[in-house]
Amino acid sequence: MINDEDVRAAARRVDGRIRRTPVAEAGPDRWFKLEYLQHAGSFKTRGMVNQILAGAERGALPGAGVVAASGGNAGLAAAYAARELGVAAEVFVPVTAPAVKVAKLGKLGARVVQSGTEYAEAYAAAVVRAAETGALFCHAYDDPDMVAGNGTIGLELLEQVPDLDTVLVAVGGGGLVAGVVAALRDHVRIVAVEPVNSAALHAALRAGEPVDVPVSGVAADSLGARRAGAIAVQLAQDAKITSVLVEDEAIVEARSRLWDEYRIVVEHGTAAAQAALLSRAYVPEPGEKVAVLLCGANTNPSDLA
Repeated sequence: MINDEDVRAAARRVDGRIRRTPVAEAGPDRWFKLEYLQHAGSFKTRGMVNQILAGAERGALPGAGVVAASGGNAGLAAAYAARELGVAAEVFVPVTAPAVKVAKLGKLGARVVQSGTEYAEAYAAAVVRAAETGALFCHAYDDPDMVAGNGTIGLELLEQVPDLDTVLVAVGGGGLVAGVVAALRDHVRIVAVEPVNSAALHAALRAGEPVDVPVSGVAADSLGARRAGAIAVQLAQDAKITSVLVEDEAIVEARSRLWDEYRIVVEHGTAAAQAALLSRAYVPEPGEKVAVLLCGANTNPSDLA
């Protein structure tokens, strides 16, 4: 099982290649971790850089480069990491991926292939392509090196807010929450937040194992994993983390208020974490010190005016 030592090893590996993102006060006993300021616009760059570097250390990075599947953010992270590390990248995305993310993939130098209408279909096509070419397949969330790299955000947060009680984490496939659990389980309460109509981890925790769920809604492009990763489910079960659900309306409202009140622009999936507080899906105790991970900003801001 991945633990804080794996996360610390990842932190040493990616040092100097990722941004140490700031924390902003959001009110009494409230903080935002501004991870949307990370290279390529999301936390996934941490995990992807670690995954590629760890693969290279093992001798598993071939001349064919890397292949990834993504609703958008993992692909952007893979493209950015590959460019910075001097390797080729091919990214499979569903045809429903936001145009802003697809365009950015091309700017980062990746070959983009649109396949299927949701992440699961793009994933299947990417696996086949990696097998055909011999490229290193970089999983978007269910990979030990990806999870450990993502967990470095937890180490930073604990240094920035040492007396933190609780952290709220938006969940899709579970790569971020798994990393946060690995890094922080002995220090803070971890709350997983998912949309009611894309709730793969919540369903897995109820079933006792990963299960397929239907996927839809405003945050499906970034939180729309049909099945939670086995690593995330195992860590979440073992740590007995809290899991809550939020409605699409609450996510839209949270995203709008982040802009109106803080001038923070994030995607809908990111806003889900803040929606848990605003909708009272999670209600902190008096004096409870809470941080919200704002993990991605790859969105079209035109509807926030």
